[in-house]
Amino acid sequence: MVSPEVLKKMVNDLLAVQKADIAVIKEKRGGVFKVADAKPYVDAVKKMEALEGMKKEVIDLHVKSVELHFEILNDICVDNTIRPEDDPFVEHYQTPAILEILYDLDPALRESVEKFVNSFDVKDIKAIIGKEAIRRYTGFYGPTCVVDFAVSAGSTSGLFGFILDRLDIPKKYKETILAAKSWGMNTSYGFGTAFTEAMEAGKTVEEALATEIEWLKKIWLTPVDAQVELMKKLGHKSFDPAVYEKRYKEGIKPYVKAALDAGVSEANIVVVPAYCVGDVGHHIAQSMYNMAKDDVVMAILEAVTCTLEKNITKALEEGKLKNEYAVLSFAGGTTAAATTFILGLDGFTVPMVVDLLTKRFFNYVQKYPGRGQAAELHNVDFMDMLVRGEKIIAPPPIGKGGILKGVKLDFSPILENEVIMNPQRYTYPGCAITVRFSALMRLADFPCLLTSEPVTATVNTYIVALHPDVPVSPPLICKDCAVARLMSGRRFHCYYRVGVAKEKPLY
Repeated sequence: MVSPEVLKKMVNDLLAVQKADIAVIKEKRGGVFKVADAKPYVDAVKKMEALEGMKKEVIDLHVKSVELHFEILNDICVDNTIRPEDDPFVEHYQTPAILEILYDLDPALRESVEKFVNSFDVKDIKAIIGKEAIRRYTGFYGPTCVVDFAVSAGSTSGLFGFILDRLDIPKKYKETILAAKSWGMNTSYGFGTAFTEAMEAGKTVEEALATEIEWLKKIWLTPVDAQVELMKKLGHKSFDPAVYEKRYKEGIKPYVKAALDAGVSEANIVVVPAYCVGDVGHHIAQSMYNMAKDDVVMAILEAVTCTLEKNITKALEEGKLKNEYAVLSFAGGTTAAATTFILGLDGFTVPMVVDLLTKRFFNYVQKYPGRGQAAELHNVDFMDMLVRGEKIIAPPPIGKGGILKGVKLDFSPILENEVIMNPQRYTYPGCAITVRFSALMRLADFPCLLTSEPVTATVNTYIVALHPDVPVSPPLICKDCAVARLMSGRRFHCYYRVGVAKEKPLY
């Protein structure tokens, strides 16, 4: 049982990072992004500390990774900025370096990874990879999150789960492999990309599959080189990826070793330092500044954050947050409920949005068969968040009537927001009935501060610090994916439901 002091620290720190992001974006929106702009977020992260019962080495991994990331980007970015086209990838550089460090520190991990990779050429495993690549290319599963942190249908984690179930590899290394390509985001490679590109270039299915397997091998055997190659292929210009990887690897190595020596699971070591850096150059970034120029978009980000603060503070004061997991679920549930509440202000429902974006996906595949394999991932995050919010705010029996962990959620920060409650000021005044919805559709492509990623990264690191030997990612759970509500057959292809994990979980 964690102490009230620990719960208070978790709440204070999750609010600090979220509010730091929002404050910077509000001040700088519409302007030119500079890496130095992210300093308030870095300062908020530096306030994290290990309290009673926590592994200091875990907190160090998180904090030092953010500090190192900020320092390197400040030094090497051209004109101290990052092009929008380059910013999604800044949180993918960390796990490749950490994996290579662990390969050196623990050769048995490297041996297990090699066994995993060698299996890609075995007939049965190759057939699985081929089937999944074709399904992703054709849109078989509907909208998917290829980099999902859970083992959902169409996700890379799900694919690797199916493969690992068939291999004789120590459990802890199976956990590490799965973690490294979930929250760990080992390289920017999204499963199915090479296959799709090859098919669109006129290659045979067999040739396309060979290209796909070649890339899957690269991201595990030479992850740093693979990331650098990927960035060059994509025309990355903001900084030299090889320089970043070299400096990051050198800087983070002592903290990786310290965590390993302290008994932290390698599955946690590969994830803790990665997800937390994204605010520097991605959430606080030119793309966000451009999107938040819209007053309604900015108001939604701000109002959801204020709703989170108001309600989680109340829950803490009333003793409703019983443990560290409750902090995580309450925070995510509140922001989901707040976003769903805003959706309802324009008369839209969650099923309407899921139906719209699912139908749109299939038409998108038809129009753009060579689409990026990660194109719809944030639409999926957005839909899943709305379904979660609906379960909380809808009246019974569909939902819980706005009650979360015994707290009646207070949406007054939304109802008192001058911009959100006056949509007529941002369109033809007499017909202002889709203004808030249209702003939410902008955020459907970039919902990172609604879900919220900095909040999740902060709380999960504290959870790992409390339970260092328990892998935090990927969670072997059913997400109750939003799309599966329309396409129920998708559930029969989810690793959680049909893999060996159903009867004998990996962990």
